[in-house]
Amino acid sequence: MTGADARVAAATAIQFTGVEKRYGRTTALASLGFEVQRGEMFGLIGPDGAGKTTAIRLICGLLHPDAGEVRVLGMDPVADHRRLTERVGYLSQRFSLYGDLTIDENLAFFAEIHGLREYRARRDRLLEMTQLTPFRDRLAERLSGGMKQKLALACTLIHEPDLILLDEPTTGVDPVSRREFWKLLAQFLERGVTILMSTPYLDEAERCTRVALIHEGRLLAADRPERLRDVITGPMFEILATDTNPSDAADIVRRLPGVIDVQIFGERLHVTLAAEPSGGGSASVADAFATALRNTPLARAAVRAVPPSLEDVFIARVAEKEGLHA
Repeated sequence: MTGADARVAAATAIQFTGVEKRYGRTTALASLGFEVQRGEMFGLIGPDGAGKTTAIRLICGLLHPDAGEVRVLGMDPVADHRRLTERVGYLSQRFSLYGDLTIDENLAFFAEIHGLREYRARRDRLLEMTQLTPFRDRLAERLSGGMKQKLALACTLIHEPDLILLDEPTTGVDPVSRREFWKLLAQFLERGVTILMSTPYLDEAERCTRVALIHEGRLLAADRPERLRDVITGPMFEILATDTNPSDAADIVRRLPGVIDVQIFGERLHVTLAAEPSGGGSASVADAFATALRNTPLARAAVRAVPPSLEDVFIARVAEKEGLHA
């Protein structure tokens, strides 16, 4: 390994290279490749069944890849499983703490699992950060959903890992608790902890340093959220189709000039237009679209220009991969 290669490896927390994982005839991951840099928050983004949990289990060393290579903090997660356990924290989708133990007792239990003896100062600091100090004697089964997630995070961090893996940590958690959870993650990120999290929520992906969009085990794109949004170069509009069936409204809009994509989000349509021609001298694509829209049953629908979201990018990438675009 050259000096440059060694520096790259030292800066990389997780590396997937051509990773494949199959369950019988089902391919969960297909030649998946991405890197997570130390000190960043990286999001694995995709719907249920995309392969996010499989990827995290490979990182934990709980599964062997069928092909390709996984490296975590420079180590093989299977061969070096014990060494990595000391440096990695894992929070699963399901609440996995002990309901018949108090908050303090759960933290003590996880500290003992990691062989920690002097953990009390660390425990008190985590309780303060998670605002659980007033409830430390309460049984875990009596906590709200948001408090359970904060306790689970505290237990995950009791041994001060360099890397934490969060598998859909806010699924089923109310919006207020989700915001509090994200504030906590930001605090740990400031302390230099590397965070990899999977989520189906594309609004949460916007908070990540970088994200990987995954669909059916394949990588669609990986970059900073703002750079991913730049792939949509044409104007985008949102139409509120309250007086028309959304599917019918989408069919109407697809026939208008300049339209290259229409996606339905409840009563809202996100309409992507072709990029404006360079050099000037020709009619605006957006103006031509607006004129044509006024001659349809959607003439009185509310229309506004919107920036593309990661959800728009994800759908566009899926359509591109599946050859759905004309």
